[in-house]
Formats: sequence, C-alpha cells, structure tokens
Amino acid sequence: MVDRNEVLDALRSVEDPDLGDDIVSLGLVNDVTVGDAIQVDLALGAPYSPTETGIAEEVRAALSGLGLSVELSANVDRGVAAEDQILPGVKNIIAVASGKGGVGKSTVAVNLAAGLADRGARVGLFDADVYGPNVPRMLDAGEAPKATQDETMVPPEKFGMKLMSMDFLLGEDDPVIWRGPMVHKVITQLWEDVEWGALDYMVVDLPPGTGDTQLTMLQSVPVSGAIIVTTPQEVALDDARKGLRMFGKHDTPVLGIVENMAGFRCPDCGSTHDIFGAGGGERFAEENDMPFLGSIPLDTSVREGGDSGKPVVLDDDSETGESFRDFVRTAADMQGIVHRRRHQQQAGAPEQ
Repeated sequence: MVDRNEVLDALRSVEDPDLGDDIVSLGLVNDVTVGDAIQVDLALGAPYSPTETGIAEEVRAALSGLGLSVELSANVDRGVAAEDQILPGVKNIIAVASGKGGVGKSTVAVNLAAGLADRGARVGLFDADVYGPNVPRMLDAGEAPKATQDETMVPPEKFGMKLMSMDFLLGEDDPVIWRGPMVHKVITQLWEDVEWGALDYMVVDLPPGTGDTQLTMLQSVPVSGAIIVTTPQEVALDDARKGLRMFGKHDTPVLGIVENMAGFRCPDCGSTHDIFGAGGGERFAEENDMPFLGSIPLDTSVREGGDSGKPVVLDDDSETGESFRDFVRTAADMQGIVHRRRHQQQAGAPEQ
C-alpha cells in the first residue's frame, strides 16, 4: 500500500529549474491524496507554459513506479478573495503596455494571445484602447458580440480566442472623445458584462501611455503580469521607463520587456539593417533588473499578417513567427515564475 510519505519522497526528485530546489522543499505541492489513484495538487499557475508542462511531466515520471495511476491538478493563490474577483473564471490577466505609440504594441498583444491559444490555452483578447481600437481589424474579425437575455455580451471568437473591443460597439470611423469617468465606466462594463467564461489567459491590449484606461484597469482587476513593449531607440526606451514606474506604483508584477522592430532583414540582399538601433530593449531590461522576453525583427510579414487578419505567430514557416513563438513561451514561463515564487514565499519555504 502506497502512503503519502512515499509520494512526497518521490516528488523530492522533481526540481523547479527556475527556483532552484525540489518542488516539495519549495512548498509547491499543495496536497497529496492516495486512494485508488495518487492525486497531487501542484502550485502551478501558468497553463501550457513550457516549464510548468515539464514539471508536470516530471511529476508523472517520478510517481510512475509506485503502481498507481496519477491524477494532477493545479492551483495557486491569486491574491484576491473569490467574492472580490471581477473575473473569477480567468486564471491570468496579462497587460501588454507601451510608454508611447508606434512601437507595435497591438501586434505584440495579438500574437501573444494567438500564440497562447495555439499552444492549447483558453484565451481571451481584450482591446482596451478605447480611443484607437484596431485589434478586430488585425484579426479580420467583423462579427459583432451577441447579446443575451440578461443583457450581457457573448464575445466573438477567432483563432481560438474570445475577442472584445470598443471597435465592435462603434461605427467604423466614429471618433472617441471621452473623459476619465466615461472611460472608467466603459472599461468596467466591458469587463463585467461580457460572458468570458473560463480562461487560462486574458491578454489586454492597453492604449499607449499611462492614462485613465491603465489606471482603471490596475485599480479594478487583478493583473497577474505586465509586458512592456519597446523598440531599440532611446526615445522609446525613455517612455518605456514611464510604463515601468506605473506598474511599480500599483505593485503589478512585470513579466519583462520585449523589443519589437529589432532589425530589418533585407529579403533581396540578405543583410540585416538596424533601422531603430540595436539591443536597446535588452539593455533596458538589464539596467532595470527585468527579464528580457525577446526581440522581434522588423518584417513585412508582420504587417501583411495584420492586414490579412492572420497573426504571423501562426505561420510555422516564418522566422519572425518563430521569434514570436519564442516570446510567447518565455512570457508564459515568466508568468509561472511569478506565481510559484509568490506561493513559495506564502508557504514559508526558504528562497534560493
């Protein structure tokens, strides 16, 4: 008969590659139950991230010699009481932000969401740029949300993602001229009045800058991680610093920095041209002790994907698509690290 201590002893062979110890010592095993099967609840919070998928596979392998089937579940404390959660069915809310416009923030948000969905995750993409929403155009998503009898909205879906945007609710060329209180009301309604359902990730495309929309979101929903988009040149990095300070003031974990438009590879001559400079995003991440999530080259296929409605991250034959897929994997891993590190601290396990 297998007992709980045998299971825990076997689990001590499973290492967390990021936190530097075994999952039992780190407090990442929430519960173990032994009956007809071995049931293990793990403190994993980033579904389909490569590292957490690997940890789960190692757990199954470590327990395979005990002669019982293994059932795994995953739960982390997200820091908000269940009765206070606006989106209780959403495990992670990732905000994609930039200090200034023109750095390809929406492109990064769209490809992040599409890449997570392509990995198998349940994903929502919320275009929170009330002044210049363009996510539906980038996904060729013309279908409007459907209304329910309860006066809520059912979001349309594209590439496995549930979508919501002010663009669905406005005329095609209607300008939006709103003050702060109106922005707060609209953003709050789009959170609360949409049937998002159960999601592994909600990706939020914030407007550029540090204004009313960002403040509303950070005050009203539990953002599990933020990603700051920049380009290599100094003027973009100056504005990225403002975004970093904004998230710091609200105690929002920053998953890292992604550098967009990092270099243009000429399709004719094959050489790479650093049109906006080189390495600025990586240096910025290092100077601010932030993870660097990757570089995305300046590539006409990104623009073509945005115009045609198919994100380049879904193009298996594209080198730029592979850059986006690397970024998606790294971002998901960083979200997992944030959850596991916080859980480790709450469990009282020693930091490595």
